[in-house]
Amino acid sequence: MRTYLSAVTAAVVLVLLAVLVPLSALSAWVDLEIDNTDRYVAAVAPLAADPHVQSTVGDLITDATMQQIDAGPLQSTVRDFLHQAVMSFTTTDAFRAAWNTANRTAHEAVTAALNGNTGQAVTIDLAPVTQQVKRNLEGNGVPFADRIPVQHTDITLISADRADQLRETFRWLRAASIWPAVGTVVFAVLTVLVAWARGGPGRGRSGRAALSAAAVAGAGFALGALVLRAVIAVARDRVLAEVPDSETGAAAAVYDALTGSLRTTAWIVFGTGLAVAVCAVLGKRWAARRRTVP
Repeated sequence: MRTYLSAVTAAVVLVLLAVLVPLSALSAWVDLEIDNTDRYVAAVAPLAADPHVQSTVGDLITDATMQQIDAGPLQSTVRDFLHQAVMSFTTTDAFRAAWNTANRTAHEAVTAALNGNTGQAVTIDLAPVTQQVKRNLEGNGVPFADRIPVQHTDITLISADRADQLRETFRWLRAASIWPAVGTVVFAVLTVLVAWARGGPGRGRSGRAALSAAAVAGAGFALGALVLRAVIAVARDRVLAEVPDSETGAAAAVYDALTGSLRTTAWIVFGTGLAVAVCAVLGKRWAARRRTVP
């Protein structure tokens, strides 16, 4: 009966940690990165050099501009020339500065979506980028640069429907803050301490019980990390499925940049949990051998 209860307890601990670990990571991520403007901008700043982002920005600005230009039979030639000029600008420091400004503004849209203040899609407004493009191209005497419209031209990150579906989840994660992470660590430590206390008379039995609990807790953390990695992948597919095809590359780059810390956390937790589990199992076997040696 005691073995059966131990098996049940181990299963319960594994399931709880498989749930608590991803919830802890997600709530800490929302609190420490998504809610923090500086960290949000820092996460997406390197995307100014991403080919998908540059291509999407170039296409959107060029398309918006060509709606203001009628070049007759030279329409295609003018478009190619203007697109090349815009793409050239995306390799400059001025573009990187404009991209950061656009994302600082975009963070307000993300925050509004998390707060439930809007039913609109979460987007990056390219107006600051467009303004800088226009100023730069006009300064270089590029034809038709003065026709570039400085207006709300967006890259969609999360569709309106998907934003509405995610809102309640994000509210809960935001309210939870880092406390699920604290609770998860405390739960794991208590699991080991309780096992040690209930191990029975003698330090050897208590130690073996604690090692068994540590092995289960480590496995639980590793399993939870794999669940977190799966959640990130599934959420990515669902979010991108509702983004316009022309913006999927840029949206994917932004999604991957924002969840980069989550993916890193998942692998760190997985490696640490697995290492703890293996060390605990080996420690228990070493202790058992030591007992049998006369």
